[in-house]
Amino acid sequence: MSQTPILLNTLKRELKAQGITYAQVASNLGLSESSIKRLFASSNLSLARLEQLCQLVGLEISDLVQKMGEDRKKIDQLTVEQEREVAENPRLLLVAICVLNHWTYDEILDAYELDEYESVQLLAKLDRLKIIELLPLNRFRVIVANDFRWIANGPIQDFFRREVQQDFMHSSFTGAGEKLLFLNGMLSRGSNATIIKKMERLMAEFNELHEDDTGLPLEERFGTSIMVALRPWEFSYFRELRRDPDRKVFT
Repeated sequence: MSQTPILLNTLKRELKAQGITYAQVASNLGLSESSIKRLFASSNLSLARLEQLCQLVGLEISDLVQKMGEDRKKIDQLTVEQEREVAENPRLLLVAICVLNHWTYDEILDAYELDEYESVQLLAKLDRLKIIELLPLNRFRVIVANDFRWIANGPIQDFFRREVQQDFMHSSFTGAGEKLLFLNGMLSRGSNATIIKKMERLMAEFNELHEDDTGLPLEERFGTSIMVALRPWEFSYFRELRRDPDRKVFT
């Protein structure tokens, strides 16, 4: 697996930590901002260009590689037992989602009806789960890997399917910032695989935008959910009318 995308993600986090914008990078390198975005998105750059980017954050390429190695040691998933602990405590899940979205302790208290004692106890649990590192004065640092994700079909996803999915879909999707698209057609296995790859790229872009926006004030960021689904599927009523429902199966 290519290490370049991981290395560039580490570099992007260093730029963000130092408050260096894409516009500033573009100005320094004599390129347009759109060119810089394409450069990071394509993961295609020379060692000379990588060295220029490293100089912006005061690092040698070897320093960046070391930081990448440190990042890769961070957890990218909880265990099933740990997820179950979070899923069974909605307040713990709430705080977990807040910290993963880079809220501060004060922002959590300001937005939700949690008292200081309870909030600190919940943060302490997240510290024990290695999601954050709890610091003095109720500050904390998110320490999970950049590609942290919930277990597929694990306790958190089960909770969302059971408790959240219906609430999410209870909408006309015609409001500001809302969109629902539904298409039906007949695809080959190869076309199905192509669509899945495009979906994965869309999710990667969503995560990248999420990371890019973490430097903005909370007032300018909105809780946003995206659900993209694909399955070889036939409406159950239609399937019941088939002479041989098992004659044609996608495998």
